[in-house]
Amino acid sequence: MLVPHIISLIVSLFGFLFILSVLVIIHEAGHFFTARRFGIRVEEFGFGFPPRVWKRVRNGTIYSINALPLGGFVKLFGEDSAGGGRLSLDSKRSSKNIGEAFFARPVWQRAVVIFAGVVMNAVLAFLIYYVFLFASGFKTDLPLISPNHKFYFVDTKVNNSVYIGEVVKNSPAGKAGIEPYSKVLSLNGALVDNSDDFVALVNAEKGKVITLVWQSPKNKIERGTLVPRVKPPKGQGPLGIALASASGVHLSYDTPAQKLFSGITHPVNLLLYTLDGTKILISNSVKEKSVKTLGENLSGPIGIFVVVGDVVSQSTGPKDLFLQALNLAGLISISLAFFNVLPIPALDGGRLFFILVEAVTRKRVSARFEAAVNTVGFMVLISILLLVTIFFDFPKLISFLQFLFKG
Repeated sequence: MLVPHIISLIVSLFGFLFILSVLVIIHEAGHFFTARRFGIRVEEFGFGFPPRVWKRVRNGTIYSINALPLGGFVKLFGEDSAGGGRLSLDSKRSSKNIGEAFFARPVWQRAVVIFAGVVMNAVLAFLIYYVFLFASGFKTDLPLISPNHKFYFVDTKVNNSVYIGEVVKNSPAGKAGIEPYSKVLSLNGALVDNSDDFVALVNAEKGKVITLVWQSPKNKIERGTLVPRVKPPKGQGPLGIALASASGVHLSYDTPAQKLFSGITHPVNLLLYTLDGTKILISNSVKEKSVKTLGENLSGPIGIFVVVGDVVSQSTGPKDLFLQALNLAGLISISLAFFNVLPIPALDGGRLFFILVEAVTRKRVSARFEAAVNTVGFMVLISILLLVTIFFDFPKLISFLQFLFKG
């Protein structure tokens, strides 16, 4: 039946829009409330992006709902698209109006307004991870990307696992009901954490009954008896499966102090871990002289939607779905905070950089120059986003839809 798959797809879409919109709205709310606190006029606070479908004016600010529900924006009086600061042509040049303009405020106030969005995303990530870790018993697992990476203020343990990647139909494993992507737990009571050891154990028991315990893709623990074939068809092996080894790291916030600060240390640990993994990917891409490895691990909006879809389709129940959604939202939020504070043109960090230059030199950077730099930066970012979307996100989307609707 297609109905469950369609429902899963709809839930994934609304989950994606909800997570992304909340994160961006929280970010923009930081700009909004600090601007209002300093007396800077906010011309518009929009949910989504134009074209506009609804608006309401209150205290001189337009509150709008727009047709493209992918976040939101805050438009400050006296701030052009580049952040250089100028009044629109139809603005009245009264001293009162100029006093409400963004560009007319002291350097520190402008810096606070710009930085507030980053702070809001960081604080949101901290709150999310306090809830996530409390609900998960202050323990969580991560795939091992960098074996030598150091995690701070948390107990760690590296675990090795064996996964079943493929199952041949009507093979011993297929008849036992083993599904692809299951995790092997034990064979004849012996724990299994290495594919070579697993193969050796199976080969030693050819023609005999073995007891296998595995964890299904839905995290259900299953047990079955199988007889490894003495003379299996070529390329299938005794059980008719393909194996893959994977390593993970178990993080456990055990002490009272670790738990107290876990909501802060965990997202910071995740961010540092992600950066370490990104460095490895870049290094591998340079060695391979190809961007494929790096590109496959980058995601634009469509790639994030696929991740949300995987969370929805592979969750084992409401609690698991809730925890995975929290984890994803927290990771995106702390990532937004980090990348937005970098001095990249067109992002908050780029705008903050020009303000800091002004603070040091006591001379304002030319609004025309700043606008040009931010425009070029914006075009570069959009170009990268389009390339990632076309060459890497669309294939992920197709694979996800094939997985969702298979059978």
